[in-house]
Amino acid sequence: MTVTARGYAFFDTAIGRCGIAWSDEGIVAIQLPESNERATKARMLRRFGEPPSQADPPAPVQAAINAMVAVLGGEPRDLAEVPLDLEDVAPFQARVYAAARAIPLGTTRTYGEIAAQLGDPTLARSVGQALGRNPFPIVVPCHRVTAANGKMGGFSAKGGVATKMRMLTIEGAMAPTLFDDAEPNELPFDADAAVAHIKAADPVLAGLIDAAGPFTLRRQTTPSIFVALTEAIVYQQLTAKAAATIYARVCALFPHGHRGPTPEQILRAPDEKLRGAGLSRNKLLSLQDLARRVIAGEIPTLAEVADMDDDEIVERLTLVRGIGRWTAEMLLIFRLGRPDVLPVDDYGIRKGFALTYDLPELPDRAALEAQGERWRPFRTVASWYLWRAVDMAVTQSS
Repeated sequence: MTVTARGYAFFDTAIGRCGIAWSDEGIVAIQLPESNERATKARMLRRFGEPPSQADPPAPVQAAINAMVAVLGGEPRDLAEVPLDLEDVAPFQARVYAAARAIPLGTTRTYGEIAAQLGDPTLARSVGQALGRNPFPIVVPCHRVTAANGKMGGFSAKGGVATKMRMLTIEGAMAPTLFDDAEPNELPFDADAAVAHIKAADPVLAGLIDAAGPFTLRRQTTPSIFVALTEAIVYQQLTAKAAATIYARVCALFPHGHRGPTPEQILRAPDEKLRGAGLSRNKLLSLQDLARRVIAGEIPTLAEVADMDDDEIVERLTLVRGIGRWTAEMLLIFRLGRPDVLPVDDYGIRKGFALTYDLPELPDRAALEAQGERWRPFRTVASWYLWRAVDMAVTQSS
């Protein structure tokens, strides 16, 4: 059985090609991207049948399309006034959708909070079911509703939770990360033993550790070295929110892009298409150089880096245009969880060192390297605490 619609159309967004159907009363439904454009159109055809009219969307519908494109492009737009046709929506669902529409851009609510807002905290499961049947995604932002304890909860759109994470990242509601369904992995070394070693070796740093609290670094998962470096290149010299938006746009250019692009996809994509996603000319050239080197076997795989030492990994990765030692060291720490990395050229490390050791100016490379010898073989742990020193100083001054 199909829902009555006067017409429907398709439009491109940062997460892919979407569909929209409307009646005389307002929007009947919105279709998020399927695996490809043909699948999206087939889903619309099953839901609404052949459109009775091929006319352009009426002005209110076109305005809604423009607003949705802007929101998924990282712009702060209010969708509260977008007209919806709720004739086929049950009263309880309508109440849930109204509550969801009131969630501000860049924030989230839990199913339980929505249930409590509706007057009965025991209805959390019913709220989840109603949102799972949401015919108006984006306008009714069901992606902004999560499970308890910070869990993402389900999402019925193609890509599931990964699509939900992408939308939240674009809106600035969660920290930017690779769009991967897996939870961050534990570090491949004994963090408690590492902290104990640092405290025994350096009484001054021990004081910082006591003040900063537990060591909470976790290794972030990645499907491949290529995806990790692609994201790193996109993020260079940008704010986290701007970079997350551009990275999401790049991923949305390709099928299964929620797991990051492949080297072949990057090389096949026209320059203007990648530039249109927000990449600068230099970053485009860097990504293309990275892709060519991966295909040529010059860049190690995740399996291969397991048997390589840190310096060898840095040497191989810095062959890529736009990848310097600092970028390679960040990958060693945050993606591979290597225990003995000290990024001596990082401003945060140098600033944290000056704060911790009460220095009148930032240390030079030689001084930092010399002190770092006391922290081996767990200089990553010391680095993390030096970054924490800067965070604590900023918090105390604000």
